[in-house]
Amino acid sequence: MRHFWVFGYGSLMWRPGFSYVRRETALLYGAHRSLCVYSHVHRGTPEKPGLVLGLDRGGTCKGIAFAVEPDAWQSTLDYLREREQVTMVYKEVTRTIRLASGESVPAVSYMVDREHQQYAGKLALDDQLSFVKSSHGKSGPNADYVINTQAHLAETGAGDPALAWLTRQLELTPEK
Repeated sequence: MRHFWVFGYGSLMWRPGFSYVRRETALLYGAHRSLCVYSHVHRGTPEKPGLVLGLDRGGTCKGIAFAVEPDAWQSTLDYLREREQVTMVYKEVTRTIRLASGESVPAVSYMVDREHQQYAGKLALDDQLSFVKSSHGKSGPNADYVINTQAHLAETGAGDPALAWLTRQLELTPEK
């Protein structure tokens, strides 16, 4: 049976929110994980934006791939679109990923739209820390998002020096 695949690189890794039949680490070539999206809903507000991850052009990204049964695919896509496309800052794309098992499969991924007003680009780490420490959205504190993502990246063996630094800073000086 042919499965459909979803590639998670941020909160989808630790909170997919949909049913899947297989979970495996995977690599996506041609994009990298970046804390480059101003969050106006899930981890911040328009008045006090947070920062969340986006897949940005160039590099490689290690994440988690989820296999979805064909009969659950449309409901999974509907769920992902509702979750990921709230403000249309991401473009839904299909990219080939390489699973840890060696298999290459097409997977739905969400790439940041660099033309969108919420695209933050590459911010200095101190600026990222300032946004993350002070923002909170409907899905909770921005700091929790960064810390959870870093913890799950460590589980996959994926290193992200920026997220590791941010996590250390957040743990040293938690939000009051």
